[in-house]
Amino acid sequence: MAKRGGFPGGMPGNMNNLMKQAQKMQKQMEEATKELEEKEITATAGGGAVEVTVSGKKEVTKVKLAEEVVDPEDIEMLEDLIMAATNEALRQMEEASQQSMSKITGGLGGMGGGFPF
Repeated sequence: MAKRGGFPGGMPGNMNNLMKQAQKMQKQMEEATKELEEKEITATAGGGAVEVTVSGKKEVTKVKLAEEVVDPEDIEMLEDLIMAATNEALRQMEEASQQSMSKITGGLGGMGGGFPF
C-alpha cells in the first residue's frame, strides 16, 4: 500500500527540525539585541575635541566638548564636529549590530532582525 500525504523522505521530521532551529535562532537574536541595547559606543571628531557616546538603542547618551572648540565666533564648526562625531558613533553601533546578527544568521543577508519567527 502506498503512503498517503506528507512528503517522500520524511519531510515532516525535517520541518520539525527546521522549526526548532528557527526558534533557537530567534532566542539568540533576542539575546544579541538585548546585549547590543546595553552597549555604548563613543566616537570623536576634530582630533578628539568633540566626543559623542551613543547607546545600543541609538540614542545620544553623552556629549563632551574640549574648551578650545567652544568658539562663539565659529559656532558652525562646533555644530559640524558634533554632527560628525554623532554620525560616526551611530555608524559604528550599526556595524556592531550587523556583525552580531550576522554571527547568528550565518550571513544569510538581509534576514537579520526581520525574521517573522
